[in-house]
Amino acid sequence: MSYNCIFVIGPTAVGKTAIGVRLAEKFNGEIISADSRQVYKGLDIGSGKDLADYFFNGKNIPYHLIDVCDLNREYNLFDFQEDFYRAFSDISFRGKLPVCVGGTGMYVDSILHHYDMIPFVEKPGERSELETKTEKELEEILIREKEKLHNTSEFGDKERMIKSILINRFNISDECRIAREKLRASRPQLDPLVIGTTLDRKIVRQRIEKRLSDRMKEGLIEEVENLHNNAKENGAEWSRLEALGLEYRFVSDYLQRKYKSKEEMQNLLCLAIGQFAKRQETWFRCMEKKGIEIHWLPQLMSIEERFEAACKILEEKMV
Repeated sequence: MSYNCIFVIGPTAVGKTAIGVRLAEKFNGEIISADSRQVYKGLDIGSGKDLADYFFNGKNIPYHLIDVCDLNREYNLFDFQEDFYRAFSDISFRGKLPVCVGGTGMYVDSILHHYDMIPFVEKPGERSELETKTEKELEEILIREKEKLHNTSEFGDKERMIKSILINRFNISDECRIAREKLRASRPQLDPLVIGTTLDRKIVRQRIEKRLSDRMKEGLIEEVENLHNNAKENGAEWSRLEALGLEYRFVSDYLQRKYKSKEEMQNLLCLAIGQFAKRQETWFRCMEKKGIEIHWLPQLMSIEERFEAACKILEEKMV
């Protein structure tokens, strides 16, 4: 079988970008980032953009979906899918190989499992009609109309019940069916080769600790402070920063004096990133159980050794 794109996936701090860049350089490719924070302008140190890594072997390796969104707008899964397919088509049209690199599991999964991301549209008057109902009546509508009611977490919250009913009605509507058919017909055909890379968890924790120490020295705290100081222009209020991942949440809390010391914040952040890396691995293992074939590289310390192992896989699999 031939493949028309490569995915390099794995937990944080294991060298995905370095491997992806080397593969892109060797196989005439370009990088598509699948990182939910690197899309934002200004999130440089904390998101680990490390743009210098895209210069390799005397060449600038082109990259996509980095610095594509301002902080005052929330970038979501729908945006990523649209941007990914656009980048994939552009790269392929120019005769190059798309190499998707990233650890945001849902972003990767949305492409590999072809999520049908259809923009939700309310029918005129439908919400106002539901707003006249009592909570009990809304519960009865939910039970009656939802073929598979997996949980009743919406019960007791009128707004959530109304939203759930509206979304369910849209999902089974002719408009949604037609939109889904158009989406499936328009998106490019992907034949991905998925390469996974990780290391022993003890080593991952050590690498996380060193990387975090390096980022602190590079000015992570100053980056977050400067973002917040310009909140009127960029929307980086504390609540916004806290929603942008662990580094920005912990440093924001530190700057608001929620920790006794910088050392306490850094130690707890390091622990949280390690737990996050474990959850990433679990996500990718679940993707395998759902049918995605992942070619895991040997757990070798050297980037070059893992790169060579990846090359062997590609040379065997690609035509």
